[in-house]
Amino acid sequence: MSALPNIVLVHGAWADGSSWSAVIERLQARGYHVTAPQFPMTALAADVARLRQVLELQDGPAIVVGHSYGAQIMTALGTDAPNVVGLVYIAAFGLDEGESLGGLLSQGPVTPALAHLFTDKQGFGWLSEDDFVNHFAADVDPAGAKVMHAVQQAPAGSAFTDVMGFPAWKTLPSWYLIAADDQAIPPAAERQFAARMARRHHRSPVESRGDGLPPRRGGAVYRDRSRSRPGRELAATHVIVLSGGGNALRAEHESVPVVSWLESIGLSAAVLKYPLHTRHPGPLTSVREEIRQRRAEGGRPAWG
Repeated sequence: MSALPNIVLVHGAWADGSSWSAVIERLQARGYHVTAPQFPMTALAADVARLRQVLELQDGPAIVVGHSYGAQIMTALGTDAPNVVGLVYIAAFGLDEGESLGGLLSQGPVTPALAHLFTDKQGFGWLSEDDFVNHFAADVDPAGAKVMHAVQQAPAGSAFTDVMGFPAWKTLPSWYLIAADDQAIPPAAERQFAARMARRHHRSPVESRGDGLPPRRGGAVYRDRSRSRPGRELAATHVIVLSGGGNALRAEHESVPVVSWLESIGLSAAVLKYPLHTRHPGPLTSVREEIRQRRAEGGRPAWG
């Protein structure tokens, strides 16, 4: 059995497992066993059953990564996820107990990607090509986005009314990436999800510029639209992951998926380990030294 955790990637609605292709290639190149199954999208219960089926096939601990509605599936694992050691939310729904997607989305104006969502006779919701290309997959080249639209997996309407039970993120180590330019999930909602998890796990969420799609072409989520050059990638950014807590070995293990994810989309990551309860100035000095070193190498630090 590998010392590295297994990685299970969960696609969102109107997408499929191939949307993770670029991420899969990079994680596999680093020695990770990666699984990105297809989910039926016929009901939340059916999607959760498929995830459990895949988790049972994993040899050892697994990190589950969910994008958009995909995180709804992993959140619904609740407390029954014996081999899951961490959750990573990528521009995703992170509901709490008693909440529903429909209830959340009804609290504000319809997002651009869902503006013309239509339901067929069987009760499945579809995105128009215009909304898919220009809003749902806004950071993908139009030709590729049209292909993605052609193979979209429409979710059952019940996905919007299903009420969340006890969420898995309350008991499992969790990380959240906010997509500040997301046109499907309101960024304000993503910040709310991330803030709740941060309070629970004493971590800070990572915020990026991008539309929230998993990086098909490598790093798409991390494209910085606030820069003067549209489409500029943050490949030179160094991310410093602060690892600490009462159990140093566990803290170091929990940092593995975060660092792997950051590296998989082309970022340079460094891990600093120290006990969070210490009052000694050593940790702060270490962080400052790390920043100086990274700046000397020509990058600029980001915090997550």
